[in-house]
Amino acid sequence: MATVASQSSPRSARRREELLASIVDLFLDEGFLEFGIGDLATRLRCSRSTLYVVAASKEQIVLAALRHFFRNAAARIEEKVANEPDLGARLSVYLRAVAEELAPAEPAFYRDLAAYVPGREIYAENIRYASDRVGRLVADAVEAGQMRPVAADFVGSAVSAVMASIQSGDVRQRTGMDDAEAYAALADLVLEGLKAEDGDRREHR
Repeated sequence: MATVASQSSPRSARRREELLASIVDLFLDEGFLEFGIGDLATRLRCSRSTLYVVAASKEQIVLAALRHFFRNAAARIEEKVANEPDLGARLSVYLRAVAEELAPAEPAFYRDLAAYVPGREIYAENIRYASDRVGRLVADAVEAGQMRPVAADFVGSAVSAVMASIQSGDVRQRTGMDDAEAYAALADLVLEGLKAEDGDRREHR
């Protein structure tokens, strides 16, 4: 097994981040299961030893890239949510931002993600987080009178079920939508269903 280079220096850390970004872009375009270390080195125009700056094996490189993608996507999504002062609009911002982050991924990426158990688990973990996040956003908006009174936990669970169906490929198979399109449609459905009536708004003035 190759030895991973030390990540103690800022230069090494920066190089690792650059490599991860390039690997993520490649995986989003073409998937990841068919790439070996040699293939990755060729496509990224680097040596095998350079790739081992990221991780010690192909499997660990894949997992590092997937975590990098979802972690950075989550950070960008939360930044957009934090920049929206309207509590009633934050759920829309959140779900649409999820769709935007998934939009660059091609079918090959989703196919490999569904076929690769560790990758599927990472995706499922993010779905669980998203479910909880949706519940909190709904609860905040209801309390502020920006959405009609609903059980926030139920909305989160319902959204989670749809997300799981998107992840499994069932929505794509039934509708032809890719994941990004499905999340955008989910945003429309949830937001229209939770729209506050005028009376709800007046009660919170």
